[in-house]
Amino acid sequence: MEHVAEFEQWYRTHHACVVTSLLLVGGNLDLAVDAVDEAFTRAFARWDRVRKMDSPTGWTYRVALNALRRAQRRAALERRLLARQVPAPDVPAPASGAWDLVRSLPVRQRTAVVLRYVADMTESDIAEAMGITRGTVSSTLADARRRMAESVASETDELESNDV
Repeated sequence: MEHVAEFEQWYRTHHACVVTSLLLVGGNLDLAVDAVDEAFTRAFARWDRVRKMDSPTGWTYRVALNALRRAQRRAALERRLLARQVPAPDVPAPASGAWDLVRSLPVRQRTAVVLRYVADMTESDIAEAMGITRGTVSSTLADARRRMAESVASETDELESNDV
């Protein structure tokens, strides 16, 4: 029973942030929730081992990210198959300027940015979650920040040239 209470506390502490992070990485709430639920279910089933890891949360993010990727591949295949049969509805993208920049990043950079600035994970935990080295996380975040700064500078230059 002690392990169950420990898991419940850990779940309450981390679940919402993992869902938010995967939503921002993948852009689909249903897929994010399903992936996170799968990851936490696996963590609970293996809690005796998972709780002893250096980063149980990092392990859970990694499982959730893998589940999200599988679901996205499956959803993309379904869309391709459905596109042959039914015309796709025109759905507007959600508004939010800052996250438009993040969404424009390559998946690896976007994932690292979300895990760092939304999930508030350390570079070591991000490395665990993404299955890469801490140095790769650091350079990926630097590349992402540089890319977003260039986009903002480009938009600012464009706005200023239109004002003249």
